[in-house]
Amino acid sequence: MEQILILLLLGLIQGLTEYLPVSSSGHIELGKVIFQFQPKEPVLLTVILHAATALSTVVVLRKEILAILRGLLQMKWNESTQFSLFIVVSMIPAALIGFFFEEQMEVFFSGNLLLVGFCLLISSSLLFAADQVQKSKIIEGKKVGLFESAMIGIAQAIALLPGVSRSGATISTTLLLGVDRKQAAQFSFLMVLPLIFGKMAKDLLDGNLSFSNEEAIPYAVGFFTAFLVGIWACRWMIQLVSKGRLLYFSIYCLIVGLIAIIAYIYL
Repeated sequence: MEQILILLLLGLIQGLTEYLPVSSSGHIELGKVIFQFQPKEPVLLTVILHAATALSTVVVLRKEILAILRGLLQMKWNESTQFSLFIVVSMIPAALIGFFFEEQMEVFFSGNLLLVGFCLLISSSLLFAADQVQKSKIIEGKKVGLFESAMIGIAQAIALLPGVSRSGATISTTLLLGVDRKQAAQFSFLMVLPLIFGKMAKDLLDGNLSFSNEEAIPYAVGFFTAFLVGIWACRWMIQLVSKGRLLYFSIYCLIVGLIAIIAYIYL
């Protein structure tokens, strides 16, 4: 029962923070420290929770995804197929790091409060910069291009570190490049889907996603909690970005980052 409750809370954290620009991986690591929970397979927990929020994205942005798929199946060069090309370009940096440095990256997901704290400060700085740019110069209608997708991809690669918000880094970078607010949020959420599903496929083929029968129910609870909460959070975040409200998240990341650093020093 205790494990079910912990996975319920971790699923809630994942569902909220995957879309809110406050770092889901950083908050999951903080959650594991607070709940004193160390899963037997940390990578399995990460994959399950991220798969849940990836499906949430599919539900919320199903029209955009279907438009992209129709363009690809019809083999027509239009706005949707162009958009899919830019998503592929944005995936390259993170995919390369994940492929060549997967084992090295796993070391960062072991409850390192100091690293999480400093990375949350990075997220806070990016969000603050994007918020200030939005106030000084608002460009409506500008879309993601080849250069923008490459820069956003680099931001996503940096966000592999726990505590650097993936959505925060990619949305902030997109806005700093002057892209339309709504497309900034949509591109940020869509670009991660191929990486997550690709990671799941690789782990399934490698046999890395096995778990015991007693873990099945807790992980299922965590999955469905993250999925349902993620649907709401994804819709809410698109509205927030469209209205240009990022400063509050910057302040939040600053406070939580400082708390994590202080906790590391005194614990």
